[in-house]
Amino acid sequence: MKKRYDDVDAYIADLKNEIAANTQCANHYYNLGLALLSKLDFAAAEEALLNAVRNSPHLAEAYVQLGGICFQRDDLDGCLRYNEEAANCRPKFAVPLSNIAFVHLQRREPNKAIHALENALKLNPKFVQARNSLASAQYMKGNFKECKNICKELLRDEPAFAPAWNNLALACFEQKEYDLAIEAVDNAVKFGFEPVPEFLEELRPHRTNGCSPSQIS
Repeated sequence: MKKRYDDVDAYIADLKNEIAANTQCANHYYNLGLALLSKLDFAAAEEALLNAVRNSPHLAEAYVQLGGICFQRDDLDGCLRYNEEAANCRPKFAVPLSNIAFVHLQRREPNKAIHALENALKLNPKFVQARNSLASAQYMKGNFKECKNICKELLRDEPAFAPAWNNLALACFEQKEYDLAIEAVDNAVKFGFEPVPEFLEELRPHRTNGCSPSQIS
């Protein structure tokens, strides 16, 4: 029977004991990396995950986690490289494709992002983060109507997904649909998103006594 742990430190200690007994078990290194990430110990997590892929070079999930560590320290090249490795290891794994697209978005390369996202969504059409990133890419290209359509479809499935509300607000604002932008940004805030302060300032002159929640459909 699998043990249950209330203390992550006890879990880490047990994993280290397991690794000492079997230094070639990639899964133990991978699980140790995840546990260390939960403690925000990025350096130790990176070491554990590197050991995981040394022992299992096709462990795609470990490459994804290594990419996340690179992104955390603003190493976009490393993030891209590890996610490309993950995608090569497992061609039908949508997550690294979405992460590759996110790097391209950070670099203001929407066409490359869209290519990766379309491939990700072929594998997983309901992948929320990929759908939202696709909306961001269309917004970046100035395709505001397409951005809105993607956001609305996503929000029909996931009405509390705050980043999509923010993307919808941005696209509505660009099309001078200020009441809809205000409603959308208020929903983004309601569900935990922090919009760019400058955008809120741009919206401020357009605020009236409120708009009907039924306006966005």
